[in-house]
Amino acid sequence: MKVLANDGISNSGIVALTEAGYTVITEKVNQEDLIQVINNENIEILLVRSATTARKNLIDACPNLKLIGRGGVGMDNIDVEYARAIGRTVINTPGASSQSVAELVMGHFFAISRSLHDSYKNMENGDFKTLKKKYGKGVEIRDKNLTIIGFGRIGQSLASYAIGCGMNVTAVDLYCEKASLSIKLGNGISASIDIQPIKSVLEGIKNADYISLHVPKQENGSAVIGKNEFDTMKDGVRIINAARGGVIDELALLNALESNKVASIALDVYDNEPNPMKELLNHPKIACTPHIGAATGEAQDRIGTELAETIIAKFGVQ
Repeated sequence: MKVLANDGISNSGIVALTEAGYTVITEKVNQEDLIQVINNENIEILLVRSATTARKNLIDACPNLKLIGRGGVGMDNIDVEYARAIGRTVINTPGASSQSVAELVMGHFFAISRSLHDSYKNMENGDFKTLKKKYGKGVEIRDKNLTIIGFGRIGQSLASYAIGCGMNVTAVDLYCEKASLSIKLGNGISASIDIQPIKSVLEGIKNADYISLHVPKQENGSAVIGKNEFDTMKDGVRIINAARGGVIDELALLNALESNKVASIALDVYDNEPNPMKELLNHPKIACTPHIGAATGEAQDRIGTELAETIIAKFGVQ
């Protein structure tokens, strides 16, 4: 069977599939040429990340396509329900990148608490004394209240890091009733803690010093955090979005930054990727990264290995 990993796959995934008799193609195919290439090359397995979409028209036009795999968590770039309804297999790797995303969020916590993102940009050409004064009003994260909206694998992984750093964690999730976390503290020491999420976003955010979002893009396209939610937050809150673009109303966000309701925010995802609003990229209170939450070597190895294992379990050794 031929596998087209159109957005790439780790070497560990390639090796596992190749050793099992699969042909793995990693040359990037433009979206507009994808249907033709899949049919001409008799591709039966399509693997994507976030750059390639697999919509109804592609699924219908490629009758030999048996499996679509998403390297990562969110599958909003695939028409999952339709594909499964007509007998195609759709898979993802929900747990492989949780730690990587959680670590990026923790990095952003520290960055926006001490204005590191803005300092990095201005030190080379700025006046040292002026910048020292500008960035000399940082805050510590220990003992601060963190609300995590969406308490799946990534949210739980983030909670374990945050609790290890001394933060007070509140979780908001409509479906998770209780989560038991195992917190690795280093030197072989670990601790366990149970967290019972609440159901109300407004209740969860009203006393938060920090907020991190880990929810999928909403089916109706609405934002999880909009004007009403910003109005509910206390002044000076700090926010991270490493979930999906669109879960925060970006225009409402800019207004909240202007009024100092939000002290700073870090964004790894945007409403119009790969062309985010310039006002976000240039704002001194916004730390920006280009959707790299899962982009660590360790996470990509786990993703590639998990995809390969799932494919081999489904179709066997060739």
